[in-house]
Amino acid sequence: MGIGHLLRRGLAAGAAAGLAAAVVLYLVVEPVIRRALVIEEARAAAEESGHAGHAHGHGGHGEAEAELVSRGQQVVGGMLTAVVIGCLFGLVFAVVFARVRHRLPAATDHGRAWLLAGLGFFAFVLVPGVVVPSNPPAVGDPETVNQRTLLYVLAILVAVALVLGAFTLDRALASRGLLASRRTAIVAAGFLVACALALWALPGTPDAIPGDVPPALIWDFRMASFAQLGTMWAVLGVMFGLLVAPRTERDGRRSLVEPVETA
Repeated sequence: MGIGHLLRRGLAAGAAAGLAAAVVLYLVVEPVIRRALVIEEARAAAEESGHAGHAHGHGGHGEAEAELVSRGQQVVGGMLTAVVIGCLFGLVFAVVFARVRHRLPAATDHGRAWLLAGLGFFAFVLVPGVVVPSNPPAVGDPETVNQRTLLYVLAILVAVALVLGAFTLDRALASRGLLASRRTAIVAAGFLVACALALWALPGTPDAIPGDVPPALIWDFRMASFAQLGTMWAVLGVMFGLLVAPRTERDGRRSLVEPVETA
């Protein structure tokens, strides 16, 4: 199968993944965000009431300015962004699949797509999500945005390095003639130890949780974020595998039949 076919299938799978992530955003993530916005509004009201005497002494400031972008428009924009991101990840997924397909330990391309999607979730969602957990709007210091971003990118790079290291170790053991079962056990053990050391060495998020934010809200938002991104990667792997597997199976059958017919 050529790269063009893979790219088209990656784009289609990415669009489906983005749509699924957008639905989860609307149904699961958005209700939690609205709970956090209530806390932000309460803070703003408390600050405004604290300055009310000063404002009345100077004639007040009139009505608050209307929102430039309504919450509904923000939600629609977020859903459209999820679809665009899904399409981009689908294209990248197809390119990576073409490069590493022969190295993925699965019997079919559907299984290889599943495995690659799982590795993508691990590197781009799970590890950075543990190092720099997602927080709702009521949590987060604007002054630490750059620090959090750099730490998030560092966590992704470390996770990718762990995945590449596991494949490198597997090839090295295979070159020594070790059986697949022993290689799998050694690679899995080394991978888990390396992950534990990496998570221990990486610094945590610099933001503290304010006292007026309930722990249940933090937990719900982080689980909702994992659900959204996990859905995207799961749908991407499933759809890409379904779209690619029939074509590769037909190509495989033709490669077996054609020499017999021309003999």
